[in-house]
Amino acid sequence: MRYTISILMATALASPAFAEVPRVVTDFLPTHALVSMVMGDLGQPEILMEKGGNAHDFQLRPSQAAALAEAGLVIWAGPQMSPWLDRTLDGLGDVPQLRLLDAPGTELREFGATHDDHDHAEGKEVHGDHAEAEAGHEGHGHAAPEAAHEGHDHADHDAGHDDHTEPGHEDHAHEGIDPHAWLDPHNAAHWLTVIAEALAARDPEHAAIYAANAAAGAERIAALDSELAAQLTPLQGKPFVVFHDAYGYFTAHYGLTVAGSVALGDATAPGAARLRALQDKAGAEALCLFPEAGHDPKLVAQMAEATGVKLGAPLDPEGAAIDPGPDAYATLLRNLATNLADCLN
Repeated sequence: MRYTISILMATALASPAFAEVPRVVTDFLPTHALVSMVMGDLGQPEILMEKGGNAHDFQLRPSQAAALAEAGLVIWAGPQMSPWLDRTLDGLGDVPQLRLLDAPGTELREFGATHDDHDHAEGKEVHGDHAEAEAGHEGHGHAAPEAAHEGHDHADHDAGHDDHTEPGHEDHAHEGIDPHAWLDPHNAAHWLTVIAEALAARDPEHAAIYAANAAAGAERIAALDSELAAQLTPLQGKPFVVFHDAYGYFTAHYGLTVAGSVALGDATAPGAARLRALQDKAGAEALCLFPEAGHDPKLVAQMAEATGVKLGAPLDPEGAAIDPGPDAYATLLRNLATNLADCLN
C-alpha cells in the first residue's frame, strides 16, 4: 500500500544531513517497542514516558521538551492517547512527527463495540486519506479523529452520568475512537511498515534495513499471535471484569468476553449506584475480576471480596510495569494473556 504520509516527500528533498539515522523520540512503551524493532542496530529511540508512568496523564520534564524540539522525528500514538504530547508539539511548531493512530490502514474500534465480537473486522473502521501524518507539522492541518475528546480524556463526558450507566452498557459512555489499537497484533505489524517508511524518508541510505527489520518484526508478531491464540482460545465464553475499558482490541481479536468495567474512564471514579449494579452483575456472571497496573486496586479487591469472584493479577495494557526495548511488545501481550489464563482456567 502506498501511504499518503507527506513526510515521505522529504525523500525527494533530502539533503546530505538527512542521510543519517534520525534522532527519534517516542511517547510510551508500545510505540517505543515497535520503533526499536524497526531501527534495530542502527539506533535507539528515546522514550518520554518512563516505566510506571500513565500515558493519559503525563507531565514532561524540561529536558524532555528540549529533546522533542531537537528530534528528527517524533513517532507517537496520537492525541487520542497522549493529549499532553499534542499540546507540547503544538507549542514547538514544525517538529516532524508520525501519528500511528492516524496511519492509513490502521484498523480502529469505536468505544462501545461489543467485547465478545471476535470477527476481526467487525466493530472497526479503517482510517482513510483524512488520517495523514504530515511532515514538519503533521496532523495539525486537519482535525484528528474525535479530536473533541482530546486524547481519551473522559472527564467531560463521564461527569454527571456515572450513576446512570447500566453495567454491561458502560462502553456506551465512551464515544469515538478507542486509542488502545496496539493491543490488536494486526495493527502492530502494520505499524512496523509505516514506521519503516517514515524512517526511510528521513534516512534513505538505510531504507532497505528499516524495511527488512519491519518484515522480520512482522513475522515475530505473527508467531506471537498464533501462540496467544492457542493459549486464549480455551478462555472464550468465560466472562471477566476489568478496571477500565481498554481491552476491546485484544478481546475482540481473541474472542474473549468482558462482562463490564469498574471505571468508565481514566479520569472518573465510578459512583456508588454503578458499583452496586456492577457488583451484582459480576457476582452473577464473571469468573474473574482484574485490577489494572497504575490504578488503585482497592475497588476491584473490595468487589472480589463482596462477590466471592476470583481476583486476578493486575493487567497492564500500556506496559507501565515493563522495561522498554524491542522485546517489550511481545512481553506486554504475553503478560496480558498469561494473567487472564492464570485466573480464568
